Amino acid sequence: MIPGLTMKDIARDYVREYRTRAERELAYFKLLRTDEKAISRAALCLLPSGKRHSHQRRIPKSVLAEAERRLVENTANLRRARSFDELQTLVAHLIGPIRGIGELSVYDISQRIGSRFDLEPERVYLHSGTRVGARALGFDGRRTSIEIAELPEGLTEELRPRELEDLLCIYKDALAKTGQERRQHPAIVG
Repeated sequence: MIPGLTMKDIARDYVREYRTRAERELAYFKLLRTDEKAISRAALCLLPSGKRHSHQRRIPKSVLAEAERRLVENTANLRRARSFDELQTLVAHLIGPIRGIGELSVYDISQRIGSRFDLEPERVYLHSGTRVGARALGFDGRRTSIEIAELPEGLTEELRPRELEDLLCIYKDALAKTGQERRQHPAIVG
């Protein structure tokens, strides 16, 4: 961590290092021939390369296969979602009860399906690593989401909510350090 790193620096680094890959991964689900195929690949947590996403690498195949079955069977209901929040709520209802599916998987799968249906988060959802990043910024870790307007200046100018979710996880240690510096030296600005 470089002393004096600002929130804007962290946001710019995210854009430089992660944005293109993340956009490519989500665009893949729009390119698949059918909604069922996109939902299936999303539920199985498959990347364009055919490999499983690292977030879900430890989940047994049988667990993901059950998530796939439930989601594909509900393609029509998933298509009817009018917002990301509505979509994620439905995905959570359908696959959240499956032993081995946690809130990160629900979010990631919802995001992949949302990409297919042009539904993006309008706020930053918290789970696993993002909670650590949110706590580093002073948020209560029991929250389920953060509104964009609540985040520090410097983070929100260039990034979408889904990118901010990613940033909170990837840069949790840097955010903790920057937050600590800001508390010790209140003159430091975002």
